[in-house]
Amino acid sequence: MGEDVRTVFFDLDGCLVDSRAAIAHCINHALTSAGLPRRAEDALHRYIGPPLLSTFVELLLEDGRDPSGAHDCVAAYRKVYGEVSLERTLVVPGVGRVLERLAGEVQLAVVTSKPAEFAQPILVSVGLDRWFGGVFAPPLDALEEPKAEALERALAWAGVGSDPMQRADAWMCGDRYHDIGAGRACGTATVGVTWGIGDRAELEAARADAIVDDPADLVPLLTTG
Repeated sequence: MGEDVRTVFFDLDGCLVDSRAAIAHCINHALTSAGLPRRAEDALHRYIGPPLLSTFVELLLEDGRDPSGAHDCVAAYRKVYGEVSLERTLVVPGVGRVLERLAGEVQLAVVTSKPAEFAQPILVSVGLDRWFGGVFAPPLDALEEPKAEALERALAWAGVGSDPMQRADAWMCGDRYHDIGAGRACGTATVGVTWGIGDRAELEAARADAIVDDPADLVPLLTTG
């Protein structure tokens, strides 16, 4: 592909894969390890997307606990997540066909808040790794890294410079306001998807440039212009 080929960056959880069961299970494992009660799994879905440390800080504060225990919760979560994520993470229906169609026309990469040590094996396990030229994620010890930092690394990899017009021809695709916010901070175009955790209202409030309800709708959007 030439240097002028458009680049599309995809969020992982909620956008490419359905990780609700795996993440909720591991959050509950961490909570019970800290002596806290389990939560209903559907009540934990809203925590999918933000950095993990902030999730446990919020959960501890809700239970009247010292938020400094969040680091221990992250460690307990990660102790089981590597295995559980490979057993309980599913591809979003239709995404594989969309990536196959996009791969011949645009450059693809993953930008996620999940450490690459977990993200890469998931992509391999569900068979999506072959479509992506790179996975950009925080290091294991960067528990509060803003998503925009990973996106900046991805833009550098893609050869997208600082020119605003060049950046506006790249797309950040995700299901949460964090994804849209990262794209806006870095000057890319943004598309929100409604089949993940965030709903249309959240994506509209985040000011996504486009919102789609079906994976197939991404193809004409991301290959036009």
